[in-house]
Amino acid sequence: MTQDFAWLHRGVVEVFPQPVDADSKSESLEKRLLTTNQPLRIKWGIDPTGADIHVGHSIPVRKLRAFQDAGHTAVLIIGDFTARIGDPTGKSEVRSQLTEAQVVQNAQTYLDQLRPILDFDTPGRLEIRYNSEWLSQLDLGKVLELLSTMTVGQMLAKEGFAERYKKENPIFIHEFLYPLMQGYDSVAIKADVELGATDQKFNIAVGRDLQRHFGQTPQFGMLLPILIGTDGAQKMSKSLNNYVGLSEHPGQKYQKLQGVPDHLLSQYFELLTDLPLDQLPENPRDRQTLLAWEVVKQYHGETAAQEAKEAAQSGGKEGAVPEFSLADVQQFPTKLAYILNVTGLCKSTGEGKRKIQEGGVRLDGDRITDVDTTFADPAELQGKVLQVGKNKFVRLVS
Repeated sequence: MTQDFAWLHRGVVEVFPQPVDADSKSESLEKRLLTTNQPLRIKWGIDPTGADIHVGHSIPVRKLRAFQDAGHTAVLIIGDFTARIGDPTGKSEVRSQLTEAQVVQNAQTYLDQLRPILDFDTPGRLEIRYNSEWLSQLDLGKVLELLSTMTVGQMLAKEGFAERYKKENPIFIHEFLYPLMQGYDSVAIKADVELGATDQKFNIAVGRDLQRHFGQTPQFGMLLPILIGTDGAQKMSKSLNNYVGLSEHPGQKYQKLQGVPDHLLSQYFELLTDLPLDQLPENPRDRQTLLAWEVVKQYHGETAAQEAKEAAQSGGKEGAVPEFSLADVQQFPTKLAYILNVTGLCKSTGEGKRKIQEGGVRLDGDRITDVDTTFADPAELQGKVLQVGKNKFVRLVS
């Protein structure tokens, strides 16, 4: 085990608990890493509440990979059970509950998008667990035991709950269960370390308390930053259109990353790449170009990165995305399955319908699953990128 922990602390906001002082008898994570005689179990969970992941979501996954490379076991928890409630952290109102079918479909797309980051192949380096495995088996007695470990006052201290209570916005009892269920995940898989964004400290701390309650050694918490979006102001979010999606065309990725504001470049390099931070170009424009190249290369390979770079240098605003003229669609209104056929993304309208049903069709990153999706006018599609699978794209133009 190496004693160089530069990889451990890169991009980390906080590791807790920490010894009070050098003479403290309490253990640090570094000491645990140095003295353990077996791989630690590093937990990160994600609720498949949507279909797509952006580079902000990749931050804890990259840290998982760093632990894998250091010889430890990444435990990726797909919250197929908790997703049906939804994490109330930071929410001003109750989240919509998803169906089991929606969760299953979203989970598969998440795994597909995480493959370029994690080591899926080396035996013992990755466990993929679905928390319905243990949460669906909890009887009322066990649920009552979990509830007995926290008070209402403690729960109202959670981010978002106090504000909602003050404003008299409804807080439903099932939302109180969420932190306890996430914490019980740590008990079920015997986590040594849990990764999460800074807004997850409460939930991770609940996991420590529950492990202690069930006679386990409490996990360490590792908190990572929430990435600011490409607008330079608000956290990265698809709804704010300031995101870089993992499933986006490499040309689109390259263009977006080339436009990251100067004041965010250091953070993006620290969190999204492994490049030495003291060896970056001084010129901001050169930094933007290097960032775009490095991230696209990670997910699509060097050839795709080179093609995206050349497209950007040649003045192609949207990168190397081929265009299709909507004038070639003979009539409107028309169904999406027909457009998939005439664009050449599918060999027939029937294949187009199958791809839609399978969840393999996206329009500007939004997955479409209704085979009867119809567009009344070309203006609805102008400038949008139509995608089938991972590698087939066209931009629809008039």
